[in-house]
Amino acid sequence: MSSDGKIDLERYKLIVETVFDAKNPSIMGSQVTHLLVAAMQVKGASILVVNPGTEALEVLATQGLSIAYVNKGPILVDKSIKLSSNLIPVIITDTKGSDRLQYPEKAEKEGIRSIVSLPINLGGKIIGALRIYHSEPWEISATELSYLRLLTLDLGMALRYFRLSAVVQCTKDLLDEIHPIWL
Repeated sequence: MSSDGKIDLERYKLIVETVFDAKNPSIMGSQVTHLLVAAMQVKGASILVVNPGTEALEVLATQGLSIAYVNKGPILVDKSIKLSSNLIPVIITDTKGSDRLQYPEKAEKEGIRSIVSLPINLGGKIIGALRIYHSEPWEISATELSYLRLLTLDLGMALRYFRLSAVVQCTKDLLDEIHPIWL
């Protein structure tokens, strides 16, 4: 199945505006995954972030997937679609028989037949992933893949902003506790 034309410049602009208008990462992730599922007419979408302590991918937001699938177990960076060694998208056009899935039986039970996984990286370091799930075999168009790759750059910048903003707020709160007159 081809998906030409489901993400165009206008839809991409809407999604990017959503990224930059969000007040926190959870809201951003929820809105972006919802927009992607609707625009691309796919089964689901997830934004995952790397937990630096465990090297596992944790769900920031997801749309269209069951709670059972989302909670299937830890998503290990080195076993989950090989993101640790790839700074390029991983496209599984048909999950049946693929050896690149960490939980192939869970994907089959969920009705997932294809996955597009794009790393979210910052300066060459993977900080997360954007995943698109389809219920049938699927070959994503080159145009849509380009838009999604650009989106992962935007998501990386937004996630960095949210992290830096949290550090600044913590520092401000600490300074307020130490010496309220400084501010």
